[in-house]
Amino acid sequence: MDPCPFVKLTVGKLGLKFPVASKPARSVIHPSSSPCFCKIKLKNFPAITSPVACIETDSQLTSKAASFHLTKADLEKLAGKSKKKVSLRVAIFTGGRGSSCGLSSGRLLGRVSVQLDLSGTESKACVFYNGWIGIGSDEKSGATFHLSVKAEPDPRFVFEFDGEPECSPQVFQIKGNVRQPVFTCKFSFRSTGGNQRTRSLQSETTNGTRGWLSSFGSDRERQGKERKGWSITVHDLSGSPVAAASMVTPFVASPGSDRVSRSNPGSWLILRPGEGTWKPWGRLEAWRERGSSDGLGYRFELSPDNGAAGILLVESTLSSYKGGKFSIDLGRGLGTGGNTNGQTTPVNSTSPVNSPRGSGDHGYNLWPYCKYKGFVMSSSIEGEGSKCSKPTVEVSVQHVNCTEDAAVFVALSAAIDLSMDACRLFSQKLRKELCQPEDQL
Repeated sequence: MDPCPFVKLTVGKLGLKFPVASKPARSVIHPSSSPCFCKIKLKNFPAITSPVACIETDSQLTSKAASFHLTKADLEKLAGKSKKKVSLRVAIFTGGRGSSCGLSSGRLLGRVSVQLDLSGTESKACVFYNGWIGIGSDEKSGATFHLSVKAEPDPRFVFEFDGEPECSPQVFQIKGNVRQPVFTCKFSFRSTGGNQRTRSLQSETTNGTRGWLSSFGSDRERQGKERKGWSITVHDLSGSPVAAASMVTPFVASPGSDRVSRSNPGSWLILRPGEGTWKPWGRLEAWRERGSSDGLGYRFELSPDNGAAGILLVESTLSSYKGGKFSIDLGRGLGTGGNTNGQTTPVNSTSPVNSPRGSGDHGYNLWPYCKYKGFVMSSSIEGEGSKCSKPTVEVSVQHVNCTEDAAVFVALSAAIDLSMDACRLFSQKLRKELCQPEDQL
C-alpha cells in the first residue's frame, strides 16, 4: 500500500513575558495578572483559539497550541498560482475569551506574522520560527511573545467506503486519482433467530468467542426500545476476515425517553484476528447528548493485551445533524474529538490517553507500552441530515505494519458511523438495512 503525502504544521511553545512595573497603578490591571489567549489563523482554515501563559522562564512554555494537517491539495491552494509564501498570523489578547453582542471581550495586545515556504515539506521537516518577538505598539507594555512554528512530513493511508457501512460496501485505498479496492465489508445481525450472520462471525460459536461477546450485553438486554446485535466484518481481497466491529451492549432508550443516554451508552467491541480467534483491540461507547448540542457523544478506549483496564484515547461529541470528523491525535498526549473540522487540532482537547477507566496509577504504567503516538487516525462521519454516508478514513503510516492494522481502523470508522444511526431518536425510523426481519413486520 502506498501512502498519500500529508504535512503537519505545528504551532507551539507559546508564552508571554511582561516587564515588572516599578509603580503599578492600582486602578489598572496589568496584563500579566489576567488571562491571555491567542487566535491562530492560516489561509483557508478556521482560526484556532489557544490559551497563552504568562511565564518567567522558557521551561514554562506550552508544548503545542495547534496543528494543521495539510493534504497535497491544501498545499497547492495555500501557494496559489503565484507560488508566493503564505503567512501564519497570530493575534494575542488579554482578558476573557467570551463574547458579548458578537464582540470579543479580550483586549488586543499585538499581532505576529510568520512567513511559510511549504515547498518540499512533504519529504523534509522545516522550522520556520522559534523564539521571542516584541508585540504591540505600546512601549509601556514591552510585552514579548514566544512561539515555535514547524512543518514535518505526516504521510497517511487513505481509505474510502464505496457505500454506507450497513450496505456491505467495498473499501478503496485512495492515492491521488487512483482508487484501488483493498477490503470488503459485510454487515449482519449477531442476534439469534433467522437473521444473517457472516461466515467469520459464525466461527465464533465453535471457538467460544461468541459466548464471550454476548456476556458483555446480556444483563442489559430487556424488552422495549433497543437496537442490538449489529456486526460488521472487514475482509481482505482473498476473503479472509481481518477485523470486525461487534455491538456488544445494545443501544437502549432511557426510561421515559426516546434517546440513548450518556449514563447508559451502547458499545462496540473492535476486534482483530489472533491465534485462531478474535481478540479485542478497542471499545467504543456512544450515546445521544441532550441540550443545545444534541450531538453524538462517544468515547474510545484501547484494550491492552494483558486484559488490564482500557486506556482512554478520545472522548468528544459530533453534531447529530451535520456530522463531522472522528479523530485521534495524541501529539500532545491528548485525544482530539470530532468537534473539530478534521483539519485542525485544538489545544483544549479532552481525554488524557494515559488515564485508564480505572483508578490509581495503573494507566501511567501501561502507557509507555502503547504504540499509538502523534496523529493516529480520522474518519469523516455524515450526520442525520445527509442522504448517504461514505466514510473516508485517514491512518498514519507509522501505525500500519500489516493489513490487519489498517483494517481495525476501517472497522472502527464503520462502528462510529453506525453509532450515528444507533443513537438516532427512537421516534425516528431506521433504514431497512438496519432493521432485523422481525422489526420490519
